[in-house]
Amino acid sequence: MTTPADGSTAGPGPEGADPTVVVAMLTYRRPEDLAAAVPAFLAAVAGAAADVRLLVVDNDPAGSGRDVVAAVGDERVRYVVEPTPGIAAGRNRALREAEGADLLVFVDDDERPEPGWFDALLGTWRQTRPTCVVGAVVSAYAQEPTGWLAAGRFFDRRRLPTGTAVDVAATNNLLIDLRQLAGHGVTFDERFGLSGGSDTLFTRTLARRGARLVWCDEAVVVDMVPDDRLTRDWVLRRARRSGNSAARVEVVLAVDGAQRAQARARYLVRGTVRMAAGGARMAVGALTRSEVHHAKGARSLHRGLGMASGALGSVVVEYARP
Repeated sequence: MTTPADGSTAGPGPEGADPTVVVAMLTYRRPEDLAAAVPAFLAAVAGAAADVRLLVVDNDPAGSGRDVVAAVGDERVRYVVEPTPGIAAGRNRALREAEGADLLVFVDDDERPEPGWFDALLGTWRQTRPTCVVGAVVSAYAQEPTGWLAAGRFFDRRRLPTGTAVDVAATNNLLIDLRQLAGHGVTFDERFGLSGGSDTLFTRTLARRGARLVWCDEAVVVDMVPDDRLTRDWVLRRARRSGNSAARVEVVLAVDGAQRAQARARYLVRGTVRMAAGGARMAVGALTRSEVHHAKGARSLHRGLGMASGALGSVVVEYARP
């Protein structure tokens, strides 16, 4: 096994050997999504130059997804229940279940892979053996957003040239080299399990410890946006939560009390500035009847509110459980 300049191990086996891969799909009480996603991802990895298995981690203690997975009737699928509430616990369960594999790929149950998705992820990993390969996510809708929602372009996702180094990523389309991950000693922080943000903290911690994360723009999955997210209320709640998580992640990344205090102060100022700027842009939008200014100003204001609240220690819980 070779060792690159960053000190991480290069990955499994000789160049060109077929790795063992676990594709991990987390789910919680979304049977229709699960019933569509499992066959779609199984089809996407069929014939790949790798030994691929699909792992479904159900975060419902009642195991409500068990029958859905069983109905697929494919021996390449393994189903487990993680009873600890929160997506971070589910992600950590996937890490444990994938022990012994070479690679782990995280996907979501409301996503569908585009043709060539898996081959592109694997190919980018083979080229330089980074710790993580980050794939692209695009949004699709049963009904296209209109008016205020369309003006804000809230569901647009970033796209980068393949090979671009990044220092943060979500786990909705993420390949991880498990040997390198073990060397960095990073798992998901379960304090972020019901608030969101554990993937941000996970990947930022990896980057800070010298791991390489690279983008693959050809590895595309489609996020099926449900109608209940196409509302102003959902968009603004998500903006508050994302701002809140960003501030909390920065505080956790601080190495001592002085840095934590600085992080809190910095995000309190940033949040306040965002709120002021967002409010001003909303006012411009109202005066000029510009839905673009009003929508983007509203999101900025609510993200700033989340930043300030996170800096002060408040937690926005987006994924509350009954």
